[in-house]
Amino acid sequence: MLIAFSVSPSGSDDTGSVSEAVAAAVGIVRASGLPNHTDSMFTTVEGTWAECMEVVRRACEAVGSFGPRVSLVLKADIRPGFEGELTAKLERLERVLDRGPTT
Repeated sequence: MLIAFSVSPSGSDDTGSVSEAVAAAVGIVRASGLPNHTDSMFTTVEGTWAECMEVVRRACEAVGSFGPRVSLVLKADIRPGFEGELTAKLERLERVLDRGPTT
């Protein structure tokens, strides 16, 4: 499965930044050893249901240390029997785009 999630504290530092808290969450993801990708909006992690949800739980706990409230947005692609989809989905898209318009 793939889980794309965004987690942040409800408050921020004096500059309005939540980067320290988000860095703590991303550090949890990277230390998990699961395939992952972080962009400006979400972190996506790939693994079993239990593995992914454990990483999300731990990331939320890390962010929780920065304030009394945590916001979590989560989207999941649950597709049993498939692995490597973190990159394979994008590779399929790029192949279609390389073919050009199909009008």
